[in-house]
Amino acid sequence: MVKERGVKVRQYQKELDKLLEQVSKTEPPRLLLHACCAPCSSYVLSYLSQYFSITILFYNPNITDEEEYEKRKEELLRLIQELPVLNPISVLEAPWDPESFFAVSRGLEDCPEGGQRCFACYRLRLEKTAQFAQENGFDWFTTTLSISPLKNAAKINEIGEELARQYGVRHLPSDFKKKGGYQQSIVLSKEYHLYRQNYCGCIFSQREAAQKQRSTAKDE
Repeated sequence: MVKERGVKVRQYQKELDKLLEQVSKTEPPRLLLHACCAPCSSYVLSYLSQYFSITILFYNPNITDEEEYEKRKEELLRLIQELPVLNPISVLEAPWDPESFFAVSRGLEDCPEGGQRCFACYRLRLEKTAQFAQENGFDWFTTTLSISPLKNAAKINEIGEELARQYGVRHLPSDFKKKGGYQQSIVLSKEYHLYRQNYCGCIFSQREAAQKQRSTAKDE
């Protein structure tokens, strides 16, 4: 841990580095990786496929427009076919279920992006991942979410560790934006011509992105 303004802050990337050093000495364990979209998955898959046998779980009920959901899913499937990886990657798609997202975000509709509504959304998607990992004998579970500079890596890991205790499956710590991970995802997105959305997926983040776009246009 390091201290920022007197508060101890965990270094999740350093924790991951130590784990990967151990994992590299064994047969590739089975990792269930929740993936939100192709751009965020690009670097994470390239990175983790060196150490794990990865199954992707595409479970994103926060994507509240079905056409957008299908577009992101198809881009992820295309990326997996084209991205060179050391160990093979398989994909599982959970049903599109926006009502689950609306249920957990009820009463939080007016929260700013990155606040309590987002934390509830992290939990929704991570719990589905942990539950499926337990039911299907995976060794580890984690998510691509921490690669985004707009996502709270500490909260993601806090929720993941809580669910690991609840479901009895190890949570892989992550802050994938570190070590140039986010920048590398941008490079890979350009290389594979990936669709990069300008909002998280839910109708609330879509509205906020549109408002920012209008404000920017007015200032120009």
